[in-house]
This record gives sequence, C-alpha cells and structure tokens, in this order.
Amino acid sequence: MIFTELGGLAASVAHEVDGLNGIVTVADAAGRILASWGDRATLGRAADANLAPWGCWSEYAVGTNGMGTALEARGPVLIRGAEHWCKAFHDWACVGVAVRHVVTGEPIAVMNISCWRTQLPEAATRWLGNAATTAQGTLNRRARDSGAELAAAFTQVKALSGTGVAAVDTAGKVVIADEPASLLMGVRPDVSAVDPDQRWDSGLPDLTRIVRYASKTAAHTPDWVGSTQIYAHLRDEPTPITIRPVFLRGGLVGHLIWLGASEGAQTPTVTGPGHPWMKPRRLVAVREDRTVLLRLPEVCFAESDGNNVWLFTDQGRFRSASQGLDKLDEELTDAGFLRVHRRYVVNLSRVREIERGFKGELFLVMDNRKDDMVPVSRRHASAVRRALGL
Repeated sequence: MIFTELGGLAASVAHEVDGLNGIVTVADAAGRILASWGDRATLGRAADANLAPWGCWSEYAVGTNGMGTALEARGPVLIRGAEHWCKAFHDWACVGVAVRHVVTGEPIAVMNISCWRTQLPEAATRWLGNAATTAQGTLNRRARDSGAELAAAFTQVKALSGTGVAAVDTAGKVVIADEPASLLMGVRPDVSAVDPDQRWDSGLPDLTRIVRYASKTAAHTPDWVGSTQIYAHLRDEPTPITIRPVFLRGGLVGHLIWLGASEGAQTPTVTGPGHPWMKPRRLVAVREDRTVLLRLPEVCFAESDGNNVWLFTDQGRFRSASQGLDKLDEELTDAGFLRVHRRYVVNLSRVREIERGFKGELFLVMDNRKDDMVPVSRRHASAVRRALGL
C-alpha cells in the first residue's frame, strides 16, 4: 500500500530533522494523522497540541495549518507561527505537501514536518518534495498498470459487443474506444492510452459526472452495474449507456461503457430534464419597472441578500427574478457557474485572480469594472480549486 511506502519515506525524513525539535507526520486525505516520527520530547509536546496519531488537521477542523492547507493546495505549503489560524499552534512552524491520485488529482495523503520554537530547516521543502515525488512514481506505475487492465478488459468484451464500447478511468478519461464509441466521444478509435498523461477527455460533462458517481458506488458495491442516458457528440437525442466497473487486485481502476445499451440499476439523472444546450441561456432580472434579459457571460456573480438575489454585471446590479440563491444555483448547474459561499454564486469564466487572506481564507477577484472580491467559504474551497484547475 502507498501508506506503507510513505511511512518508510517519512521515517527517512525524520532522520534529517533529528535534534531540531521537529517531527514528521503522515496524514490521510481527511487530514487525520496516521503516524508520526521524532524525538520523544518533541513527540510529547506535539501530542499536547493534538499533533499525534488520530488527531484531525484538516482546514475545516483546525483552520490554516501545514497539513490541512496542503490538502487544499497544489505543491508545498509553509505555515509559520501566527500564520496558523489557531493561536495554540503559534509555537510551531510547519511545511506540508500532499500526495495526489495520478488519475483523479484528489489528495491521497499528506506528509508534514513540524518544528517547535525553531525555524524549519531550509531543505525541509526539498526533503518532502523528494519523498512526494518518489511516492508519485509508485502511483504512476500503478496507474499505467490500471490502464493496461482497462485496455485488456476492453479487448475481451469488444468482440462480443453489438454496440459501441469504451474503457474509461475513474476520472472519466478515455483509455480506449472502438469506432462507434469514438465517434460519439470525439477520440481516436482503437488506440489505447495506458499512460494517464495520454488519456483523452471525451468533452462530455454528463459522462464525467456519471463515471464519478459510478466510481463512488462501485467502491462500496463491487458487483454494481448501472445505466442512464447521456448527450454525446453529433447526437440530438440522449444515448442510453451501461456502465460496469473494472477492478485490479481488488481496487477499482475504471469502467467499461456500452453505448446504446441499457442494463443494470438506473443511476440518478445527472443532466436534469432537457438537452444540455436547452438550459437557460439568459437570466431574467428586474431593475425599477423594467424586465431585463441577461446573457450568461454578462453575469459576473450573484449575491443573496435576505429575500433578494442580486446579479452583478458590467451594466450594474440587477435583482434576479429567481426566488432564492439555491434555485438560481440549480438553474445554472453545468452552465459554468459555481456556488462558492452560502451567499455567492460566481461565473467561473469571470474570475481573474485569487487572493489569500491573512488566515488562509480565499477571495475571488472578478473581472468587472469594480474588481469585486467574492469570499470563498471553507466548505467550498476544494470545489473552487478543482474547478479552476489549481
């Protein structure tokens, strides 16, 4: 398992910080510490601060810190003294780096160095970076093995399939597709992309969503098979599909998808009723005694204010005809808008910059005339980073 390898890597890093009032920890994707290494005195001080196995250090649980913030960001994260959100941790300096799933990009674990009342060694970031790179190498090899397994499963069923068939990984990227499926997915036919960096994006949001749903379901129910309908390239009508999970050594590596077939349990509708391009192209707004029809690109963000929802545009502020931000958020699903706060929904294409506050909170700088800044709640921070490719 990857955690066994991370344990060995962390132990070797711990030798580097020996005598520096430092400890090394490995935590899982939820920020829960699995193991720690260091001298007895520093481990004792760390335990007093809950910096010990089974302590939770996610941003949601304890605010800005090396482990939790590294899980939310790309690359190493350095948090020193008062940069910690919680005052009880101001005697500590920490640097963390997340190890991410090669296919999905989701964090698997995080490694962290924490020093008590001393400066972090200058090489601390490099030590963790090298350890994370070694772990990512193992994950890359496993991902190539999973790609080969998906290609082999595709070959086995292709000759027996009377419809288009494709193999996709757990992120919805196409590993291989036959000619009928390739036409619908917009990829090259019968060419395998075993390496995760070479896999194709089908450009079908519906497919990506249903694969993610299938991955979560199959992880708990291995014999699950599902069916639904998606909108594909060159088709005005939805295409029925069947999706079946593929496992390698007990772990889910992807799915086989049959186009034009409908078997197994019905999965939840992912697109809602109607064709994707029939979703609202305009928003209805009101200003004074006028009803205004706004094109979606004109809308920078929406803000809830009591019973009203205000739309901020290049032409000023308009009151939305939609009753409540939840309803507006539902209407704009899959239209490039994202809920980033209980009071805000933003047009992702209008985000120009991202700023980090003193306590690690995020703000989105919009590209309207006033350079409005929209706060991002901790609850939505991960979704915002994924949506913006951070």
